[in-house]
Amino acid sequence: PTFSLTEIITGILPAISIIANRITATEKISETFILKKNSLFISGTKVDLYHMFEIGKTLVSKVLLDHAFCCDLSKCKGACCVEGDIGAPLLEEEKKILREVQPMIRPYLRPEGLVEIDSQGPFVHDEDGDYSTPLVNKKECAYVVFESGVAKCGIEKAYEDGATKWPKPLSCHLYPIRVKRYESFSAVNVHHWKVCEPACSMGQELQLPVFRFLKNGIKRAFGIKFYEELESIYQETREG
Repeated sequence: PTFSLTEIITGILPAISIIANRITATEKISETFILKKNSLFISGTKVDLYHMFEIGKTLVSKVLLDHAFCCDLSKCKGACCVEGDIGAPLLEEEKKILREVQPMIRPYLRPEGLVEIDSQGPFVHDEDGDYSTPLVNKKECAYVVFESGVAKCGIEKAYEDGATKWPKPLSCHLYPIRVKRYESFSAVNVHHWKVCEPACSMGQELQLPVFRFLKNGIKRAFGIKFYEELESIYQETREG
């Protein structure tokens, strides 16, 4: 049988795992979506359907419930704002916001960051074809400030002082959770990276799942009801 993407994602059929179990050969849904037994391939990326669940039109990895995480800046020094090939990913609507808040946040930024923002712009079209914040010397985000050797967000500093109502890019607020948006649904997963190993260790010590650590970011991105549903599913899996 062939199932439409809408049927798979919105839950018209009983459960994604049941759908996957009924597929014995490759079912090409579209150029982007290919369904094989147990797995959905989205633009070539394999998604294990037995380790996903749905909340509305959002496909969520169970890693959000199982993975322990709590930032330990004393050890990682904010490396996620420094390491990597691109800056913070931006939503389409955040490009306009980032332009508008420039006068409010510039007093909080380093001269090196301001030089790059003035030369590259408040955001760039990156190598992945998306929009992101510019970098300084292909290293830290141009909006980074350093306090005692720890990388922090200059935008967030301005927000904490009441200079702007925008806290920072949503991708930063959610990290290490990553959200991929498609036409009919969103897919939510957790990015694993060596620079976050101290956060994983701290999360294990505190027995703090990543979705709880990022409670405010998740509420900002998806709403309170979505977060409450995560909590409910988490409790059900632990009781079971």
